[in-house]
Amino acid sequence: MRTTIQPGAINGTIKVPSSKSITQRVLAAALLHHGKTVIHNAGISDDENAALKLILQLGAEIISVSGDTITIESNGINPTATEISCGESGLAARLFTPIASLASTPITITGNGTLMRRPMEGFKHVFKTLGVNLSGEDGFLPVTVHGPLESLSFRVDASFGSQLLSGLLFALCYSAKEKITIEAYDLKSKPYIALTIDVLRKSGKPVSHDNYKTFTIDPALFDIPPVLDLTVEGDWSSAAGLLVAAAISGSVTVNNLQTDSAQADKAILGILKDAGASVSISGDSVTVQKARLKTFETDATHCPDLFPVLAILAASCQGESYIYGVHRLFHKESNRAESIAEMLQNFNVPFSIEDDAFCVTGVGSLQGTVIDSYHDHRIAIAAAVGALNANGQVDILNSEAIKKSYTSFFDDLSSCGINISNYTH
Repeated sequence: MRTTIQPGAINGTIKVPSSKSITQRVLAAALLHHGKTVIHNAGISDDENAALKLILQLGAEIISVSGDTITIESNGINPTATEISCGESGLAARLFTPIASLASTPITITGNGTLMRRPMEGFKHVFKTLGVNLSGEDGFLPVTVHGPLESLSFRVDASFGSQLLSGLLFALCYSAKEKITIEAYDLKSKPYIALTIDVLRKSGKPVSHDNYKTFTIDPALFDIPPVLDLTVEGDWSSAAGLLVAAAISGSVTVNNLQTDSAQADKAILGILKDAGASVSISGDSVTVQKARLKTFETDATHCPDLFPVLAILAASCQGESYIYGVHRLFHKESNRAESIAEMLQNFNVPFSIEDDAFCVTGVGSLQGTVIDSYHDHRIAIAAAVGALNANGQVDILNSEAIKKSYTSFFDDLSSCGINISNYTH
């Protein structure tokens, strides 16, 4: 799909969609719970639907659906398929592979699209330690796991990201019969582990940690309710694009946000304030208004999904801004370092990559152009935000990528006064 966006001032109020990161974790909790789980504010993005299909194939059952509330019943891992697909969701692949390894029969985990080119780093060594046979292409899907996974204390290299560790925490909270510890070294994206621990706590399975270095699971401390009742927060990742759009071109109030959230991308609030945007908070609503923007420096190592919209924010400031954490941009839906660089180049924004940082020189108004999302939802959203501050229309190629996380994004922009046209190829 090609989407054409005309520059303009955004003005309106939007309810942000549910956090897909939390929805997938809540679905994992529902699968591993013996009994019913009621999930409120469940999301409908492609990634969330992929996770829902996964838990159904691994033994869960949908009892009822009422609006955005889903009731799930499960008796733990009871696979109904020998091959399960994660769609294009990297989190689903890394979260549910350890969970699938709880089964005593072989299960093949696969996916489609860009996920097949994203490495499953760190799995082979830790699975060998835990007694799981893993076979397949070296470091890529599809892989076949043959468990069951053993509950042991071990060390894990977490430098590749937090998703494998999240999957291990869920799996081991399900299988552990006595206290075990997990030593995670060089952990990236700590806020995402905080989300995992929060969902496990709400499921009656607390996990303690020593500043995110050593994690302790003690079944003696579990207090599991007969019915889980879990609510998914609004998504700060989706909100970030809207809030940056307001900072550079108008005014937006975003509802359904938990301001004390552990979500990594809540960091956008502080960054916008540092850049001079007008930010106000009232309950679950955040309002951002355009103001004279100034340069900023920020480290996106623990919130790499913010990088594309931060590049657009920097392009709209006067002077040089620095965004650190380039090493976290590889092996996403696209090579985001390259995709961001091409996006800035097409917008005629001067930039350089210095060591681990993007240095972006703001130009005020961007150039109307054509941007290829490379099937990356974060790039598609960032390009749309940049279009609002362009001197001519912006065409976004492969714009359907937004469905991965924020299905109604273009509709929400349109409801706020932005002229948008969609064309199928």
